[in-house]
Amino acid sequence: MNSLIIKNLQKEYPNGVRALEDITIQVGNGLFGLLGPNGAGKSTLLRTIVGLQNADHGEIWFNEVNVLQDPMFLKKQLGFLPQDFGVYPKITAYDLLNHLAILKGVSEKTERKNQILALLEKVNLSSQQHKEVHTFSGGMKQRFGVAQALLGNPNIIIVDEPTAGLDPEERNRFNGLLSEIGNDRIVILSTHLVEDVLHLCSQMAIINSGKVLLQGNPNDFITQLQGKIWRKPIQKQQLEEFKTKYKVIASYYLSGNLFIQVYSNEYLPDFELVNSKLEDVYFNTLNQIEI
Repeated sequence: MNSLIIKNLQKEYPNGVRALEDITIQVGNGLFGLLGPNGAGKSTLLRTIVGLQNADHGEIWFNEVNVLQDPMFLKKQLGFLPQDFGVYPKITAYDLLNHLAILKGVSEKTERKNQILALLEKVNLSSQQHKEVHTFSGGMKQRFGVAQALLGNPNIIIVDEPTAGLDPEERNRFNGLLSEIGNDRIVILSTHLVEDVLHLCSQMAIINSGKVLLQGNPNDFITQLQGKIWRKPIQKQQLEEFKTKYKVIASYYLSGNLFIQVYSNEYLPDFELVNSKLEDVYFNTLNQIEI
């Protein structure tokens, strides 16, 4: 059983922006969703975990080793798929994986070949192994990214906004792949897509402005909101008025009509009670409304 414990992590940039403010998170085997809007501090946190930048204060423990003091301990067991990763032009998928495997310390030639072929099969790219990676579609590149992250059989895998820009079919295929690899290792999925966390993760944290606002089981949070989410169609010019009267957590268009979603413990006449969703938990948390 792997364990990642982050304690009181802080990071402030030279321009005064506090990217991380007293972050404390505990993660075990399985998929852990790190959910938050763009600019919330997710990528900063991931870069700090993997050793690409230093923290100003705090601790990161992986399997009982302080990796801020011994960063190579985690790096030797890490698979990382950043939000944007470049590939060498004119190099095939197999040759690039072979090169990366050598860099990761898979030095025995037969072992390396077997591992690469198995990973290409796992990510459904066996038939594309002799094609140049820079010619791949977005979804194929992301699946290739998973293959390179799995080289060396790491105990922790970190993926940053992996489904951004993918069409629905590729997104489903990619999420299925993530689900398969998360059984016996830590997989941290950083995203702003609520659905991905709901479908994949048994544990999650919501982060915004460098702070952890909520942490736990997604379904538990959804259950806690049942009976407290109300919906009503309104006119666009009424939105600001309703925001002053109710705890509006979201507004959206449905079949061309504007709806507001409201949090309330009490019965609201003229509103429709709706089943809570993780999206409601997310917006409710970002709006700093107590569950």
